[in-house]
Amino acid sequence: MRISRLDLPRCQVGEGPVWDVAEQALFYIDILAQKVFRWDPITGDHAQWDVPDMIGSMALREEGGAIIALVNGVHSLDFSTGAVEPLALMEPADPAIQLADGKVDRKGRFIFGTSHRKASEPVGGLFALDKGTIRQLDSGLILGNGPCWSPDGATLYHADSMAHLIYAYDYDMENGTASNRRAFFNTSDYGPIPDGCTVSADGDLWTAICEGGVLLRISPEGEVKQVIEMPTKLPASCMFFGEKLDRLFVPSIDPSFLGREPGEGDGWNYVIDDLDATGLSEPRYHG
Repeated sequence: MRISRLDLPRCQVGEGPVWDVAEQALFYIDILAQKVFRWDPITGDHAQWDVPDMIGSMALREEGGAIIALVNGVHSLDFSTGAVEPLALMEPADPAIQLADGKVDRKGRFIFGTSHRKASEPVGGLFALDKGTIRQLDSGLILGNGPCWSPDGATLYHADSMAHLIYAYDYDMENGTASNRRAFFNTSDYGPIPDGCTVSADGDLWTAICEGGVLLRISPEGEVKQVIEMPTKLPASCMFFGEKLDRLFVPSIDPSFLGREPGEGDGWNYVIDDLDATGLSEPRYHG
């Protein structure tokens, strides 16, 4: 296994990586800098788009461009013009709530969490954007993070970062509903914040433990199979990428915005090679 720092811009809060198999390109965001990035690992080309507010996550659209989760709802992003337009806003609007991490399920719905803006009250939830309409799947969360699915799509994982818990749900892929929430894994022994997650083709869940400085590989039974020490205490997410989906992209956070002195490795983007795992392709939003 090899961990390398990528020659990409340092982020304030690097998050939300998405590997697009069709384009063979990796997209990711900087939440506080309000930017979306596109990186081609073969050519090294790197592009960026500015968005008008803090961004919690993004996904690509089947019809082109992207959807982006801003504070008040989901918006479209036109890559050719940079235009950002509302697609589906949260109703009623709540200034205490903002949109957080999200991914697309295998039927093309965008599943995303919300969080309390001061990360203190369990008033966030889990939501689905399906062909322009937002509906709620769960409630009672402080900071939603890391939605992803088992390879068969029957289990949805979603973390409440402030509760130190990754939950599992029974997920009905045909109807886009989540039920039977239960505690899947408590990260407290490894660090306080389970952040972005992904699932490999063998069904293992991979999660970045922010403030813990590690990535965990967890079996479907909830057993830790691997602990990867990162060059930063603040890894924020992870996503398999590359032609064979066998490389792991890991963005991180620079804690300067919290008034803390950053470590040398904080805020950079990393790649982990020579892992005994491959990822799953990410669907595009169908709306």
